[in-house]
Amino acid sequence: MVHSPTCPHLCFLLVPALEPQFLHLQTPDPGDPVWNVRWALCTRRSSGAPAPGSGATIFALSSGQGRCGIAVIRTSGPSSGHALRILTAARDLPPARHASLRLLSDPRSGEPLDRALVLWFPGPRSFTGEDCVEFHVHGGPAVVSGVLQALGSVPGLRPAEAGEFTRRAFANGKLNLTEVEGLADLIHAETEAQRRQALRQLDGELGHLCCGWAETLTKALAHVEAYIDFGEDDNLEEGVLEQADMEVRALEVALGAHLRDARRGQRLRSGAHVVVTGPPNAGKSSLVNLLSRKPVSIVSPEPGTTRDVLETPVDLAGFPVLLSDTAGLREGVGLVEQEGVRRARERLEQADLILAMLDASDLASPSSCNFLATVVASVGAQSPTDSSQRLLLVLNKSDLLSPKGPGPRPDLPPHLLLSCLTGEGLDGLLEALRKELAAVCGDPSTGSPLLTRARHQHHLQGCLDALGHYKQSKDLALAAEALRVARGHLTQLTGGGGTEEILDIIFRDFCVGK
Repeated sequence: MVHSPTCPHLCFLLVPALEPQFLHLQTPDPGDPVWNVRWALCTRRSSGAPAPGSGATIFALSSGQGRCGIAVIRTSGPSSGHALRILTAARDLPPARHASLRLLSDPRSGEPLDRALVLWFPGPRSFTGEDCVEFHVHGGPAVVSGVLQALGSVPGLRPAEAGEFTRRAFANGKLNLTEVEGLADLIHAETEAQRRQALRQLDGELGHLCCGWAETLTKALAHVEAYIDFGEDDNLEEGVLEQADMEVRALEVALGAHLRDARRGQRLRSGAHVVVTGPPNAGKSSLVNLLSRKPVSIVSPEPGTTRDVLETPVDLAGFPVLLSDTAGLREGVGLVEQEGVRRARERLEQADLILAMLDASDLASPSSCNFLATVVASVGAQSPTDSSQRLLLVLNKSDLLSPKGPGPRPDLPPHLLLSCLTGEGLDGLLEALRKELAAVCGDPSTGSPLLTRARHQHHLQGCLDALGHYKQSKDLALAAEALRVARGHLTQLTGGGGTEEILDIIFRDFCVGK
């Protein structure tokens, strides 16, 4: 058994596979019966018989590894129907896209393997665009292993590589590259927000948007080319170049808006960085444990317990977050704690959202006053842009305040009261976090599709730069070339003209069987 390097939860059984058979082309002789048989085999479509030279047929376990009620094993390629016939000892293939109950047997020994549901998907109406078969077998390890070994004994079949099913779907035009990335993100989604965003991208929203932009550039390029070729022709409509300029300006505005939101989409995919900071003994570690619902940090009444940055990934209000507990900010401590404070300040600079914590019963202390004057005031003074840091001021230990006494200082910035001990105020904090994280990561349920990868940002920036060259060009030929470059970036974003190296990086994130 070999574990997939890209998905540790999946593993597959390596079995010997035959070398692929290649069709040796020769000049056709209509009178040669052997040639006619070969030609008939090559031109048969969706018959289930292997077509020589048309590519290998792959197979893999698509469901999770381990004991389960049902395991799904799939094949894709020209020999899929042939393999289905061999394992079921059936003369005819089952009806397409209908579940049929069949007895699976080992083709070498005839020994029964399992009674399973089989589904036959003749190409091109399948996920990969090729002939595909799904075997829904009982999920015991012995059953799964037996069926995989039986498939490996069928000539023309070999185990699939990671992401190979999806790569074939891309090669056959079933998915564009942004949809492939959406599928990968959907498989790896751990929060509701990630799932919603991945599903929108898988449904093609980003791809359709880019295709619309590419059509706009194609139209503008056609106008410029027409003016170059027929500028002196009286039949050419007036205002052709002005129309192209107007379309380019509108596209520049749209691209600029999406590029400003690029970091939000990447945060949604990989997680927003939330840092908990404050003076010693404000309750930072208690809050981290409360939000992560597990004992991540040591909690002690002794100041300076946390001396390093402790990070844990959590799901906060449906958004992916990397939550960091940091050392209490103070001066005049030992060398080890000084290093912890330095690292805490370094993390603060990298934070997308800061949870600034103070002891509600000790707001007049020098450490609290210094924290309000430095960290809270400096972040609050930033201009409210999408790229600026955001901050929530949390006053912990509200249970120590007297119900009849005065509340916190009236000159405090907007804040939330919380008791990590009793949990009072936690619902209000979670709601405030949801709103802040929606601003940091973007709301995947509304608005335009987000740019979730650096590759998206690179191509849109390249397109925008090329449009800048178009506007600066005094020569129409150079202006037309700038439009071609801009259009090429949009085409590459959806998968047209992509290099093999880029495709390899994208598809290796998939598990075997997908």
